[in-house]
Amino acid sequence: MIAVVTGASSGIGYEVCSQLLAQGYTVYGLSRRGTAPEGVTGRSVDVTDEAAVRAVIDEIAAAEGRIDLLVANAGMGISGPIELTDNADADYLMRVNFFGQFYAAKAVLPYMRAQASADAGSRQKAGTIVFTSSVAAPIPIPYQSFYSASKAAVNSLALALRNEVRSYGIRVSAVMPGDSGTGFTDARRKQDGGDAYPRCEKAVSSMEHDERNGIAPAKVASVIVRAATKKNPAPLYVAGFRYRLLLALFNILPTRAAIWLVGKVY
Repeated sequence: MIAVVTGASSGIGYEVCSQLLAQGYTVYGLSRRGTAPEGVTGRSVDVTDEAAVRAVIDEIAAAEGRIDLLVANAGMGISGPIELTDNADADYLMRVNFFGQFYAAKAVLPYMRAQASADAGSRQKAGTIVFTSSVAAPIPIPYQSFYSASKAAVNSLALALRNEVRSYGIRVSAVMPGDSGTGFTDARRKQDGGDAYPRCEKAVSSMEHDERNGIAPAKVASVIVRAATKKNPAPLYVAGFRYRLLLALFNILPTRAAIWLVGKVY
């Protein structure tokens, strides 16, 4: 079984690579640095460059003859008030978090559809795509609005694609982690709130504290791998029992009350 993982050089993606390797997959890890766990073939690629992503996927497919699994995991974060967010930062975040995952899926789909046609008697094994989303998708977080928006877009992409490729036996899911202790926190691009938004710094500091003390990347990775290897995976998964409870509460409450509660937290 051939797996491709983006954002593989650290954090959740690194752990996904290790766990898939332990389950017997041949794993290719894609990242800007091109580094990956021992036993995983690393490839350097910028996920915002569609041509580069397609070239790497084509190379892997040519070498292996098939691609069975894509874990589209590469991502980054910015924080700050919407009004003060730099346009270039917002654009780059969307290109990494949304278009980077879209480009990877778009590149593997022709190979997965070809596998469905070649293995007409076993279409349920045509391929699997798992997108890494976030609990911040269904629960929009103040001062991380563009991150929430990008992950909400990933969820919509995953759910729509799931129906589009169902007839080919291609399975599609999105996994929504909550706070997780990775290098993501220190890599975030931050815009302070200035005099207009004095709550911003305290809110972001609280978020970063929660992230550093959040669920271990290996535990998030185990949810992703479970979604990747199930015969009939669910459309959406939440990583972490606490976050499943929070999302259930958010969904039960009227929108006005739910948003008010999020505002009180931050």
